[in-house]
Amino acid sequence: MSKVSTSDFRTGMNILIDGEIYSIVDFQHVKPGKGGAFVRTKLKGVVNEKNIEKTFRSGESVESIRVERQPYQFLYSDGDLYFFMHQETYEQIPLERSRVEKSEFVSDGMICTLVVDVDNENILYAEPPDHIDTEVVQTDPGLKGDTAQGGSKPATISGGAVVQVPLFINEGDLIRVDTRTSEYVERVKSD
Repeated sequence: MSKVSTSDFRTGMNILIDGEIYSIVDFQHVKPGKGGAFVRTKLKGVVNEKNIEKTFRSGESVESIRVERQPYQFLYSDGDLYFFMHQETYEQIPLERSRVEKSEFVSDGMICTLVVDVDNENILYAEPPDHIDTEVVQTDPGLKGDTAQGGSKPATISGGAVVQVPLFINEGDLIRVDTRTSEYVERVKSD
Protein backbone atom coordinates (compact mmCIF):
# COMPACT_ATOMS: atom_id res chain seq x y z
CA MET A 1 0.00 0.00 0.00
CA SER A 2 1.21 3.46 -0.76
CA LYS A 3 -0.01 6.94 0.03
CA VAL A 4 -1.27 9.09 -2.84
CA SER A 5 -2.18 12.75 -2.85
CA THR A 6 -5.53 13.98 -4.14
CA SER A 7 -3.62 15.61 -7.01
CA ASP A 8 -2.72 12.09 -8.21
CA PHE A 9 -6.34 10.84 -8.37
CA ARG A 10 -7.27 9.05 -11.60
CA THR A 11 -10.49 7.41 -12.71
CA GLY A 12 -10.34 3.69 -11.87
CA MET A 13 -7.81 4.13 -9.05
CA ASN A 14 -8.58 2.09 -5.92
CA ILE A 15 -8.29 3.73 -2.50
CA LEU A 16 -8.91 2.64 1.08
CA ILE A 17 -11.57 4.56 3.05
CA ASP A 18 -12.71 3.43 6.52
CA GLY A 19 -11.29 -0.07 5.94
CA GLU A 20 -13.19 -0.56 2.65
CA ILE A 21 -11.75 -0.50 -0.88
CA TYR A 22 -13.37 1.99 -3.26
CA SER A 23 -12.74 2.68 -6.93
CA ILE A 24 -12.78 6.30 -8.15
CA VAL A 25 -15.60 6.65 -10.69
CA ASP A 26 -15.35 10.43 -11.11
CA PHE A 27 -13.45 13.29 -9.50
CA GLN A 28 -13.33 17.04 -9.82
CA HIS A 29 -10.81 19.57 -8.50
CA VAL A 30 -12.65 22.64 -7.14
CA LYS A 31 -11.03 25.99 -6.36
CA PRO A 32 -13.63 28.24 -4.76
CA GLY A 33 -13.09 32.00 -4.50
CA LYS A 34 -13.07 31.73 -0.73
CA GLY A 35 -11.43 28.99 1.29
CA GLY A 36 -9.09 26.18 0.30
CA ALA A 37 -9.27 24.01 -2.80
CA PHE A 38 -10.82 20.55 -2.53
CA VAL A 39 -11.48 17.44 -4.59
CA ARG A 40 -15.05 16.11 -4.96
CA THR A 41 -15.19 12.39 -5.79
CA LYS A 42 -17.73 9.73 -6.68
CA LEU A 43 -16.66 6.29 -5.45
CA LYS A 44 -17.91 2.73 -5.92
CA GLY A 45 -17.13 -0.01 -3.42
CA VAL A 46 -15.06 -2.83 -4.91
CA VAL A 47 -16.44 -5.44 -2.48
CA ASN A 48 -19.58 -3.84 -1.03
CA GLU A 49 -20.64 -2.13 -4.30
CA LYS A 50 -21.88 0.95 -2.41
CA ASN A 51 -21.86 4.25 -4.30
CA ILE A 52 -20.69 7.17 -2.18
CA GLU A 53 -19.58 10.75 -2.70
CA LYS A 54 -16.68 12.08 -0.66
CA THR A 55 -14.86 15.40 -0.54
CA PHE A 56 -11.12 15.59 0.20
CA ARG A 57 -9.03 18.66 1.00
CA SER A 58 -6.57 19.46 -1.76
CA GLY A 59 -3.24 17.76 -1.06
CA GLU A 60 -4.74 15.27 1.41
CA SER A 61 -3.17 11.79 1.33
CA VAL A 62 -5.07 8.50 1.15
CA GLU A 63 -4.01 4.84 0.90
CA SER A 64 -3.83 3.48 -2.65
CA ILE A 65 -4.68 -0.20 -3.16
CA ARG A 66 -3.60 -2.27 -6.15
CA VAL A 67 -6.44 -4.50 -7.27
CA GLU A 68 -6.06 -6.98 -10.13
CA ARG A 69 -8.57 -9.17 -11.92
CA GLN A 70 -7.17 -12.62 -12.70
CA PRO A 71 -8.69 -15.59 -14.56
CA TYR A 72 -9.09 -18.77 -12.53
CA GLN A 73 -10.81 -22.02 -13.48
CA PHE A 74 -13.50 -23.31 -11.16
CA LEU A 75 -12.73 -26.94 -10.28
CA TYR A 76 -15.28 -28.12 -7.72
CA SER A 77 -17.09 -27.23 -4.52
CA ASP A 78 -16.79 -29.08 -1.24
CA GLY A 79 -19.43 -27.99 1.25
CA ASP A 80 -19.07 -24.21 1.62
CA LEU A 81 -15.68 -24.03 -0.13
CA TYR A 82 -15.22 -23.39 -3.85
CA PHE A 83 -11.87 -24.42 -5.36
CA PHE A 84 -10.31 -22.40 -8.18
CA MET A 85 -7.10 -23.05 -10.15
CA HIS A 86 -4.76 -20.39 -11.58
CA GLN A 87 -4.45 -20.88 -15.34
CA GLU A 88 -0.64 -20.59 -15.53
CA THR A 89 0.74 -21.75 -12.15
CA TYR A 90 -1.92 -24.44 -11.53
CA GLU A 91 -2.11 -23.22 -7.92
CA GLN A 92 -5.41 -24.20 -6.29
CA ILE A 93 -7.19 -21.69 -4.07
CA PRO A 94 -10.19 -22.40 -1.81
CA LEU A 95 -12.72 -19.59 -1.43
CA GLU A 96 -15.78 -19.43 0.85
CA ARG A 97 -19.17 -19.53 -0.88
CA SER A 98 -20.03 -16.09 0.56
CA ARG A 99 -17.17 -14.58 -1.50
CA VAL A 100 -18.30 -16.17 -4.78
CA GLU A 101 -20.74 -13.78 -6.41
CA LYS A 102 -23.71 -15.39 -8.14
CA SER A 103 -22.43 -18.84 -7.20
CA GLU A 104 -25.56 -20.42 -8.68
CA PHE A 105 -24.16 -19.65 -12.15
CA VAL A 106 -20.73 -21.21 -11.50
CA SER A 107 -20.26 -24.68 -12.95
CA ASP A 108 -17.34 -27.12 -13.34
CA GLY A 109 -14.55 -25.97 -15.67
CA MET A 110 -15.82 -22.39 -15.94
CA ILE A 111 -13.23 -19.61 -16.17
CA CYS A 112 -14.13 -17.06 -13.47
CA THR A 113 -12.52 -13.76 -12.50
CA LEU A 114 -10.92 -13.47 -9.08
CA VAL A 115 -10.46 -9.92 -7.80
CA VAL A 116 -7.23 -9.78 -5.79
CA ASP A 117 -5.80 -7.14 -3.43
CA VAL A 118 -2.22 -7.48 -4.71
CA ASP A 119 -0.50 -5.69 -1.81
CA ASN A 120 -2.00 -8.01 0.85
CA GLU A 121 -2.30 -11.04 -1.46
CA ASN A 122 -5.93 -11.24 -0.37
CA ILE A 123 -8.68 -12.51 -2.67
CA LEU A 124 -11.62 -10.13 -2.38
CA TYR A 125 -14.22 -12.10 -4.36
CA ALA A 126 -14.84 -14.27 -7.42
CA GLU A 127 -17.35 -13.62 -10.18
CA PRO A 128 -18.59 -15.68 -13.12
CA PRO A 129 -18.28 -14.43 -16.72
CA ASP A 130 -20.92 -11.92 -17.88
CA HIS A 131 -22.45 -14.44 -20.31
CA ILE A 132 -22.46 -18.21 -19.93
CA ASP A 133 -23.63 -21.02 -22.18
CA THR A 134 -25.35 -23.61 -20.03
CA GLU A 135 -27.73 -26.55 -20.29
CA VAL A 136 -31.35 -26.48 -19.16
CA VAL A 137 -31.62 -29.24 -16.55
CA GLN A 138 -35.32 -28.94 -15.67
CA THR A 139 -38.28 -27.05 -17.12
CA ASP A 140 -41.93 -27.68 -17.87
CA PRO A 141 -42.76 -28.54 -21.48
CA GLY A 142 -44.13 -25.61 -23.48
CA LEU A 143 -47.55 -25.82 -25.07
CA LYS A 144 -47.92 -25.42 -28.82
CA GLY A 145 -49.46 -22.12 -29.79
CA ASP A 146 -48.48 -20.33 -26.56
CA THR A 147 -45.51 -18.60 -28.19
CA ALA A 148 -47.66 -15.90 -29.82
CA GLN A 149 -48.04 -14.13 -26.50
CA GLY A 150 -44.29 -14.19 -25.83
CA GLY A 151 -44.77 -15.90 -22.49
CA SER A 152 -42.05 -17.33 -20.31
CA LYS A 153 -41.54 -20.15 -17.85
CA PRO A 154 -38.96 -20.95 -15.16
CA ALA A 155 -36.03 -23.21 -16.06
CA THR A 156 -33.30 -24.62 -13.83
CA ILE A 157 -29.83 -24.52 -15.42
CA SER A 158 -26.81 -26.74 -14.70
CA GLY A 159 -25.35 -24.45 -11.99
CA GLY A 160 -28.63 -24.53 -10.05
CA ALA A 161 -29.94 -21.05 -10.93
CA VAL A 162 -33.52 -20.57 -12.07
CA VAL A 163 -34.07 -18.21 -15.02
CA GLN A 164 -37.14 -17.24 -17.02
CA VAL A 165 -36.98 -18.66 -20.56
CA PRO A 166 -39.33 -18.56 -23.59
CA LEU A 167 -41.93 -21.33 -23.86
CA PHE A 168 -40.12 -23.09 -26.74
CA ILE A 169 -37.07 -23.97 -24.58
CA ASN A 170 -36.95 -27.65 -23.53
CA GLU A 171 -34.86 -29.74 -21.13
CA GLY A 172 -31.42 -30.45 -22.59
CA ASP A 173 -31.33 -27.24 -24.68
CA LEU A 174 -28.19 -25.11 -24.53
CA ILE A 175 -28.95 -21.47 -23.69
CA ARG A 176 -26.94 -18.27 -23.14
CA VAL A 177 -27.61 -16.42 -19.86
CA ASP A 178 -26.50 -12.93 -18.77
CA THR A 179 -25.22 -13.52 -15.21
CA ARG A 180 -25.34 -9.81 -14.33
CA THR A 181 -29.13 -9.66 -14.75
CA SER A 182 -29.98 -13.39 -14.47
CA GLU A 183 -31.81 -13.16 -17.80
CA TYR A 184 -32.08 -15.50 -20.77
CA VAL A 185 -30.30 -14.10 -23.85
CA GLU A 186 -30.71 -16.72 -26.60
CA ARG A 187 -30.73 -20.37 -27.46
CA VAL A 188 -27.28 -21.61 -28.51
CA LYS A 189 -27.08 -23.72 -31.63
CA SER A 190 -25.40 -27.07 -31.01
CA ASP A 191 -22.91 -28.19 -33.65
